Amino acid sequence: MTEEFLTHLDEGMLAYFRDIAQEMTERFGISRAEAVARINERYGEIEISPFPDLMGHEMPEFWAYGLYYRPDARGRLPSGDAGADEDIAESALEVRPPPPTDSPAWTLPRP
Repeated sequence: MTEEFLTHLDEGMLAYFRDIAQEMTERFGISRAEAVARINERYGEIEISPFPDLMGHEMPEFWAYGLYYRPDARGRLPSGDAGADEDIAESALEVRPPPPTDSPAWTLPRP
């Protein structure tokens, strides 16, 4: 476990997960605590290989969208690639709820 993430990460994957959290705070206007909690809820029990894990083949924004939004009616999510995302209306996507307030996924103080 790292200072904020519940899964064991090497230095490279720790930086990558922090980049995913940063993408969520910048793109969606959520707090860092919520971004980290969303990551912990999804990946806290999963074994992550050292960098470059398979996750590293995608940009952090790819994972950020999947942690924040539910897929559209056709099962698609934005990827962060403006050219590829032209026909996905972000305004039509449903935001996933954050983890419950009593969840152990919340490892950082909430604002």
